[in-house]
Amino acid sequence: MAETTVDTVLADLAALDDPRMREVNASRGDDHGVNLTKLRGLAKAIKTDHDLATALWATGDTAARLVAILVSRPKAFTADELDAMVRQSRSPKVHDWLVSYVVKKSPHTESLRVAWFDDDDPTAASAAWSLTSDAVVTRPETVDIRALLDTIENEMRDAPDRVQWAMNTTLAMIGIHHPEHRARALDIGERLGVLRDYPTPPNCTSPFAPLWIGEMVRRQNT
Repeated sequence: MAETTVDTVLADLAALDDPRMREVNASRGDDHGVNLTKLRGLAKAIKTDHDLATALWATGDTAARLVAILVSRPKAFTADELDAMVRQSRSPKVHDWLVSYVVKKSPHTESLRVAWFDDDDPTAASAAWSLTSDAVVTRPETVDIRALLDTIENEMRDAPDRVQWAMNTTLAMIGIHHPEHRARALDIGERLGVLRDYPTPPNCTSPFAPLWIGEMVRRQNT
């Protein structure tokens, strides 16, 4: 069996590149043209290979970095490595996968969440809010929900897009999972109106926090 190297992975990704997919991805801020199901299939065939993952990440290529995330060993990264990687993740999909699939599985999750919380770099700050959304649901004892609501109320409307989206998710998670704070979460969402007009396909839940909260609570009660 041929050895899997950076060059062979890049060649496989080039063969999978579809100009139509590249155009679709570009509209979302992602500069690659590989179908994600096929990309996942490539990563599955490679299996876990942390050394290859770090080499693929170093290429700077978006599709290669997505493969790197999938074949990496999350607990093997140091806090400094994860900090640098998050700051380098300008592609929305790379950022999302890196936080969801790597940082959340790291032993450094909480220390990084706290360190990034007031960071001026939107890539770091949005990662902090994404991790906070998870903490609100799974580790509520690690966060001050009233203080989070204060920050969201004061800062979400004018936050950079990526940070605003993550803050809005935190607001929704608070409203869905913490009934004692639901009324205030709904009130903040209504008054700020963030994502109120976001285009939502039929049969999908709106990201507008009051609608999102209402739908999830309805499902919980049926």
